[in-house]
Amino acid sequence: MMTAVGDPREAIEINRDLAIPLPDGTRLSAKVWRPKDQQGPLPAIVEYLPYRKSDMTAPRDATMHPYFAANGYVCLRIDRRGCGDSEGLFDDEYSPQELQDGVDALNWIATQDWCDGNIGIQGISWGGFNGLQLAALQPEPLKAIITIGSTVDRYADDIHFKGGIQVGENIGWAATLMSISSMPPDPTLVGDRWRDTWLERLEAMPFLAQEWMSHPDRDDYWKHGSVCEDYSRITIPVLAMGGMHDGYRNTMAHLAENLQSPVKAVAGPWGHKYPHISMIEPSVNYLDEALRWWDCWLKGVDNGVPEEPLYRAYMMDSVKPSMSLDYRSGQWIGENSWPPETVSSRLLSFGDDGVLGGASPFVKAVPADLAVGRNCGEYFPFGFGPGELPDDQIEDDRLSACFDSEAFGEDLEILGAPKVRLGIASDQPAAQVIVRLCDLRPDGTSGFISFGLLNLQHRDGFEAKVPLEAGREYDVEITLDQTAFRLPAGHRLRVAVSSSYWPYCWPEGQLVHLTLRSGELELPVRSCQDFSSVSFDAPKKIPMTEHRKIRDGKEHRNSCEKDGRIELELFGDHGSSEDPETGLISSSSMREFWRIHRDDPATAEVEILWERAQERAEWKVSSRILTRMKGYKEKFVFEHQIKAYEGEKLVFEKEMKGEKVR
Repeated sequence: MMTAVGDPREAIEINRDLAIPLPDGTRLSAKVWRPKDQQGPLPAIVEYLPYRKSDMTAPRDATMHPYFAANGYVCLRIDRRGCGDSEGLFDDEYSPQELQDGVDALNWIATQDWCDGNIGIQGISWGGFNGLQLAALQPEPLKAIITIGSTVDRYADDIHFKGGIQVGENIGWAATLMSISSMPPDPTLVGDRWRDTWLERLEAMPFLAQEWMSHPDRDDYWKHGSVCEDYSRITIPVLAMGGMHDGYRNTMAHLAENLQSPVKAVAGPWGHKYPHISMIEPSVNYLDEALRWWDCWLKGVDNGVPEEPLYRAYMMDSVKPSMSLDYRSGQWIGENSWPPETVSSRLLSFGDDGVLGGASPFVKAVPADLAVGRNCGEYFPFGFGPGELPDDQIEDDRLSACFDSEAFGEDLEILGAPKVRLGIASDQPAAQVIVRLCDLRPDGTSGFISFGLLNLQHRDGFEAKVPLEAGREYDVEITLDQTAFRLPAGHRLRVAVSSSYWPYCWPEGQLVHLTLRSGELELPVRSCQDFSSVSFDAPKKIPMTEHRKIRDGKEHRNSCEKDGRIELELFGDHGSSEDPETGLISSSSMREFWRIHRDDPATAEVEILWERAQERAEWKVSSRILTRMKGYKEKFVFEHQIKAYEGEKLVFEKEMKGEKVR
């Protein structure tokens, strides 16, 4: 439940288009909120994104920035170069140009008469990434950041590759980003040049799918912007937050363990959303948590922030699996060190007959069935679509090699990253292994706890692939994602091993048969049961101008199989709404088809269609982005088709095609 607060709009003024000049003459556009009765310069809070401040993030921005401004801050939501209402051309995510522009923008802001020279950066996802990256560049005005839903490693733990395996969302994200970038700047802000700017951007739009697939190993391209390369570069306070139902679950622990600067971490039960607007409850009062952080590090207020636990996590209860879960029961806990002193390792060996917790010799084949993964859920659960979370794992378990424990006689709290060590052999030189940790419940369901992926050619490191020798046994270790999970007494644990996980990740080009000859699960088990020191208030709901709904959205998820051919359809019509402050009407829709034959990985393919439109009075523009990708035995083939319309007239058309050897 949200608690209402007074209307911050009465105390602030808004500038929709503050010009931030860069050294090369390019102009970035920022939306600014600041107190009307500003007395002297104030600290600034920056959010720096490609996501179009005039339409795409406007509803979300309204839930935060006015509140911070009413409490004594100048807040700037900046469109990055080549995006939204800013000038220039877009090149790539987290590029050297983007980060240098960010440094230049911070330095310019710090010199303005309304800024006291102290700046903080907040952001989720892209903004969480570049906040960390800018902190590592150490611009003098940047004094603290809040990073949410981000990663420290752009290769091994991101939307492109995970554990050295290409994630399905790599091509999905390329399609989504192209759709977002296909809209023009707002004519009411940039004037008559909007059309020329739009067409210039469309013509120069980079072929990012090809760029990302050109770097299948962890080379300098991915090391750029990966702050794990040198944690010591970050010397300012960092608040790291994220959701245990998000695709990014590990950053909070990595930063808590490796930063020497002041750091606090919060791991909640949320999806890929800010903690106060997560659709997976319980959400928390992010506004005041962030305000306390800014007051401490930007204003020097002694408010107890440095004394709070280093790592706060929501210890999730076992729940019946649901792809549309909207509430996760559990309890907040706090730890003052990471790894926690309250956590010790418990080893459970694999044994014959699929036993977890035995030590008898065994040889177990991993089924080679590409249907495993149908219940994996989405990489980014936003919490408002159908079927975004992992479903009952029983069906996937049946298609995997499973090892089950006995029922536990007492509750077991798992806090941290479980590890699985395997003695494994493959009949092919290229293979992958996916390991899931599941909660076997007395009601017969199998609940997802955590998982890990490893490209076995990357068994010795992600910098280069080394093919496997067929039939040779290798000792490998797979680190699963961070979790905070309470397994109740009477429940059992299951480790499920598979050689593919479609459509979460792309399979190898030919069917792989794995054989297991040894195995061990290392569990991080927490002994402390004291929860009294950690709690969060419910979110605050601030009054704001709501977007007017013109057309409701609708979404569905369909999965079917015929003659061994599996198809998954995802559809999301996001509806249409009008911003009453600007009169801008926006709409978008997405449809995805993922197809594979369960016996032939060379049949894997996806087709993604994005449609997006904007209009105001007599002005209307739209775009249609069609993306396809196929995974053949030796290569990937992919394409983008871009069409842009002014009214009903086609004004731009472009096709990009590429292929990459596996």
